[in-house]
Amino acid sequence: MKKFDIPDHYRSAIIGEIKNRRKTADPRKQDFTPAEFSLGPLTFILPRHFGFCYGVENAIERSYKAIRENPGKRLFLLSQMIHNPAVNEDLEGHGLKFIMDTEGRQLHPWEDIGPEDVVIIPAFGTTLETESLLASKGVEIATYNTTCPFVEKVWKRSAEIGQKGYSIIIHGKYKHEETRATFSHSDEHAPSIIVRDMREASLLGDYILGLIESEAVMEHFAGKMSEGFNLESDLERVGVVNQTTMLATETQEIADYFKGIMAEKYGDHFKDHFADTRDTLCYATNDNQQSTIEASRATADLALVIGGYNSSNTAQIVTILSERFPTYFIKDATEIKSRELIQHFDYAAQNLRETAGWLPEKQDLRIIITSGASCPDTVLEEVITTIAGWFPQALSTEEALASFMPPKA
Repeated sequence: MKKFDIPDHYRSAIIGEIKNRRKTADPRKQDFTPAEFSLGPLTFILPRHFGFCYGVENAIERSYKAIRENPGKRLFLLSQMIHNPAVNEDLEGHGLKFIMDTEGRQLHPWEDIGPEDVVIIPAFGTTLETESLLASKGVEIATYNTTCPFVEKVWKRSAEIGQKGYSIIIHGKYKHEETRATFSHSDEHAPSIIVRDMREASLLGDYILGLIESEAVMEHFAGKMSEGFNLESDLERVGVVNQTTMLATETQEIADYFKGIMAEKYGDHFKDHFADTRDTLCYATNDNQQSTIEASRATADLALVIGGYNSSNTAQIVTILSERFPTYFIKDATEIKSRELIQHFDYAAQNLRETAGWLPEKQDLRIIITSGASCPDTVLEEVITTIAGWFPQALSTEEALASFMPPKA
C-alpha cells in the first residue's frame, strides 16, 4: 500500500503506533478483533480499522502539493475536499476557496474563474457537466483531480453494464456530491435512478412485479432519475452500484432484493435481467464497517464516533454502534464540554443536542472510540487525552502505549 505524504499535524504518535503494531501482527488484515488501549481505570476499545482511508490520504496529499506548487496563484476546491471540518478549515487557512457547498450550491461565481486559476477536484469526484464547464473556461483539472480510485471503479462498472443494456440503480443519497457525480457518469451510458434505502428499492420492486401503478413511482423519484426514464422498459434489466460510503450490507441487501425480484418475474432467465456488481463495494468502507460490527460485540459502557456531521461513512458507523450502546457523534474534543456534559450530533434528527451525565461514574470504564474515513488521527488522540485527564489514577498515554499488545490473530 502506498505511503502518502500528508502534513504531520494530521498524524498521531499514539494512534499511529497502535495501527503500526496491529499491522505488524496482522499484515493481511484478517483479524477484525478490536484492540484494547488500557489506562488502568479507563479502557478505550479501538476497532481494527478507522480513520483516513486511501482515497482521503491521496486527496490530502495532492491538495497540499497544489498549494506548494502554485505560489501566487488563486486556488479553488470544487467543494469540500472531504467531509471533515478540521481538514477543510486547514485548507481554507492556506488560501483555498470553495466554489460550491456540499449540495452543489454556488459559493464563488463561475464567471470569476479562468484558465490561470487552479481548481482541485475533491475525493468524491464531480459531474461530467462540471468537467465540461471547467474545460470551456480553459481550466486544467487533470493534475489536481483527487477523485478516489474506488469511486472511479464504480463509474467504470456502471459504464460496462450500461453498455450491455442494463439500467443503473444507484444506492446513495441523491444530494451527496459523490452520488451526483456517479449519477452523471452512469447517465452517460444508461438510464439511471437513485434509491436511498430498502424502502425506496421496494417501491421499484413493487412496480416491476405489477403491484403498483407508475404514477406513484414517477412522483416519488422525481429529480432522482434520468431525463426520460421509462419505468416499463428501463426496469427490465438492472444492475446496482453504490455511493461508496453507504452501509455495504445495505447495498448488498438492495442488490440481492432486485436479484430476487428478477428471479420472481423472469424465472430461470433472471440472469439476463440482473447484473452482478458486488465488486463495486469500497474495500475501506467495508473494512471500517466490519471492524465496527466486531467492536460492537465488545463489552462497553458507551461509544464515541468522531467525524464531520455531513460524513456519510461516519454516519454508518454511528448507526451500527447505536444499536448496542449510548453513542455520541462528535466532530472533535471541543464538544466534550465536561465530564458531565457533551454536545453531539443526533444523526436521526439531524440536529445538535447536549446530553448531561453522558459519562458513567464507575470503576473500569470501557469506551468504544472510532472515527470516520476523513478524520485525522490527531483528533481521535485529543478526545482520548481529554477524557483521560479526568482520571487521576490513570496511566499516562505513553505508559499505556508501552504496555499495549495487539490482539493475537
